[in-house]
Amino acid sequence: MLIRIVRMTFHPEKTGGFLEIFRTSKDKIRAFEGCNHVELLQDLNHPNVYSTYSLWDSEEHLNNYRDSELFGQVWKATKALFADKPQAWSNVQVAL
Repeated sequence: MLIRIVRMTFHPEKTGGFLEIFRTSKDKIRAFEGCNHVELLQDLNHPNVYSTYSLWDSEEHLNNYRDSELFGQVWKATKALFADKPQAWSNVQVAL
């Protein structure tokens, strides 16, 4: 299982536009093959900073999504609203 976290900082006046993009895209992303979960998080102290938290079967599934037409549409619209460069992390759970 791959855990993907993407942190995005938006121009404050453009957060509504991002929320609408996420609202209309989240079910399509969740339905993408290999995606098990997608949720949106908002920074407690910076209301214009959001993170997506998603669970994927594998890095290959994530990359298939990233190479898809859906991602191209969603990412193009989203990145137009950024106030700063996004940060992304791919993680796996550590079993101890």
